Amino acid sequence: MALRIEDYAIIGDTHTAALVGLDGSIDWLCLPRFDSGACFAGLLGTDENGCWRIAPKGGVHSTKRAYREGTLILETTFVTESGSATLIDFMPLDKEFERVDVVRIVRGDAGTVEFAMDLALRFSYGSAVPWVRHSEHGISAISGPDAVELRSPVSLEGKEFHTVAEFRVQEGEQVPFTLTWRPSQREAMQDLDPQVELKETETAWKGWLQKSTAAGPYKAHVDRSLTVLKALTYRPTGGIVAAATTSLPEQIGGVRNWDYRFCWLRDATLTLYALLSSGFSEEARAWRDWLLRSCAGMPSQMQVIYGIGGERLLPEFTLPWLAGYEGSAPVRVGNAAHTQLQLDIFGEIMDALHSAGLAGLESESEAWALQRGMVEYLETRWDQPDEGMWEIRGPAQQFTHSKVMAWVALDRAIRGAERMHLEGPLDRWRALRDRIHAEVCDKGFDSERNTFVQAFGSKHLDASLLMIPQVGFLKPEDPRVAGTVTAIERDLLVDGFLLRYDTGEKVDGLPPGEGAFLACTFWYADALHLIGREKDAHDVFERLLTVCNDVGLLAEEYDPVAKRQLGNFPQAFSHVGLVNTAHNLGAGHGPARQRAEG
Repeated sequence: MALRIEDYAIIGDTHTAALVGLDGSIDWLCLPRFDSGACFAGLLGTDENGCWRIAPKGGVHSTKRAYREGTLILETTFVTESGSATLIDFMPLDKEFERVDVVRIVRGDAGTVEFAMDLALRFSYGSAVPWVRHSEHGISAISGPDAVELRSPVSLEGKEFHTVAEFRVQEGEQVPFTLTWRPSQREAMQDLDPQVELKETETAWKGWLQKSTAAGPYKAHVDRSLTVLKALTYRPTGGIVAAATTSLPEQIGGVRNWDYRFCWLRDATLTLYALLSSGFSEEARAWRDWLLRSCAGMPSQMQVIYGIGGERLLPEFTLPWLAGYEGSAPVRVGNAAHTQLQLDIFGEIMDALHSAGLAGLESESEAWALQRGMVEYLETRWDQPDEGMWEIRGPAQQFTHSKVMAWVALDRAIRGAERMHLEGPLDRWRALRDRIHAEVCDKGFDSERNTFVQAFGSKHLDASLLMIPQVGFLKPEDPRVAGTVTAIERDLLVDGFLLRYDTGEKVDGLPPGEGAFLACTFWYADALHLIGREKDAHDVFERLLTVCNDVGLLAEEYDPVAKRQLGNFPQAFSHVGLVNTAHNLGAGHGPARQRAEG
């Protein structure tokens, strides 16, 4: 039986990341980048699609795991009848990009524990068995452009295209394994000292996290979320992937399975606030710079999603040899949403750059030409239907949130030009800003139910409407804001967690059914805070914290009935929501009010 999504933990080196299960198996790892082909794809298939398991041979009485404080070094402790031992998993930081290392150390804690190791390397998303040969200190495996060395003092042997080993560890003993990737045309890399790397990696993580300004009762949760965002950052460019995985389902057995190993422009502003509010201005600047580079060019060619290096071509295709997580097929690579028109991204970009400027991260003067070009393009397209922020695969609609964000784009352009004394047709922009505002209030608001609606003329609701007070479109005390919150509670709240929208009747071009969206539930807590329902806001936030797994990680969604996490994992947007809501509910002036008043 497959592990639940929340049974996994992430380790990473800011180039790529691996998922480690409670059973001691690494079931997902893409080499050498987040978006490369997986060499361990057992998460989406079987062990024969790639995995690396180190675990006790016999029965395990109990398993407990935790990250070393302030790090992403994972320690999984197995208690058996004969003793206990801890599996230490990490990826060394600050190494050259020509190599990627995964270090696993088995430490004896008490008695004697018999262990088994099983390594099944399968490149190209579990489809290619490499050529494996013994080397002086272990094995070497090659498949096309990829080469991997496994080094260990343990005797290794081949068995049915797996590399296996058995060993025992006694109290005080340590047995290391180091897996190193390199381009296959290069010579084998110099071996690492696992103990030195462990010490240096712990020092690096703790040194980085010392910049955190998080305080109060939620500090531990915020700091864990910040380490997740760091782990999901592609260090060479500053891009932050939405998640480390592809095709983990939004409904078990369903088809809502998408590749999230890319960077979404709509995450820009909230991510900036999460980093800046927590003391990480360097990371915020890197993310802002990635944003500017990626969307540079003709505004008419701007995309919703880019690769971690700013790549534009992200063709979507399926991998039929992978059965999918718990049979949830198809498994997809790439994301066709990069071709969609989603007008809200113009507002997100303008708001992100405006917010960065207010925080002292001013961009070069040429950036204004890019921003002005985006606004001038939006002037000609704002009234067109689009696919909206949820990237529907049905007919385009006049989404209310898209129009609100078009208003945001105009508003931030005007305010930025006024603040920086920049040139632009401000009178024309002010007139259009007023026109968009009036049209949203007229066509996007259902006066009978006292709520904004998902699309003009629709009766459906949408959690994105909770952003209306956060972006400053209406003040929190406007009765239409409270009315919208009340209506969303009535129609989209399931056991205290919020759906994005009602997926029934194929309203988005897909079969109905998905979990509650965790980021939206954080927005719900923010909205309650803004309208003065403080106790309710804290109750929602505390409920969300109970969804975190045992090491503080969140996926994209949650099934409140089955009580399990769903969707790609760990999800940057969920952790961004956690950080921002914690700051919003704290003693200071949180991101929600900063954004609305900025």
